[in-house]
Amino acid sequence: MKLLVAALASELSAFPEELDGFDRLVTGPGKLQATYALTRALDARDYDEIVVVGTAGAIDPTLESTVHEVETAFQHDVTDLDGIAGQHVSLPARVTTGRTGVLIATGDHFVDDAEVTAVIRPSGAALVDMETYAYIWVAEQFGVPIRVFRAVSDQAEDGALSDWRAAVARCSVQLRDVIRSEYGV
Repeated sequence: MKLLVAALASELSAFPEELDGFDRLVTGPGKLQATYALTRALDARDYDEIVVVGTAGAIDPTLESTVHEVETAFQHDVTDLDGIAGQHVSLPARVTTGRTGVLIATGDHFVDDAEVTAVIRPSGAALVDMETYAYIWVAEQFGVPIRVFRAVSDQAEDGALSDWRAAVARCSVQLRDVIRSEYGV
């Protein structure tokens, strides 16, 4: 059995309620809710794989507005004791899915500001979201393989929240098509 995970129910709007071979989990947005909900789910049942779907803002302006698989995540909203951005005092700087894909910057606020995007862009991140780092970290703690698919919903700059609201249904359809293609369901 696999676990299909999304932060918001709207990101699963194109998915059937029941998907053969998958349990479904909606965690809520942000790193804390993602960590809590996924930890509880993995503590309650064994899964062969975690499959995360959801939306993300594009930090790389050349990135196609399609679905991208994530390879690595870091937290763009933390600093260590020396003030180094992206480094946490007790967590790894980066976590990986072990798959080939893009780098995503995770933080606890919805990025919709060109100035914030400009600060994150030099990291090399292609995308920005609010949960991926937490999902990958929790999966590592439980030793469960994880795949993360993110559909580009906006450009993570001024007006991004309005763009996200308009795009989430389209993104869900794109994500559903990827799951159908990758898993045959």
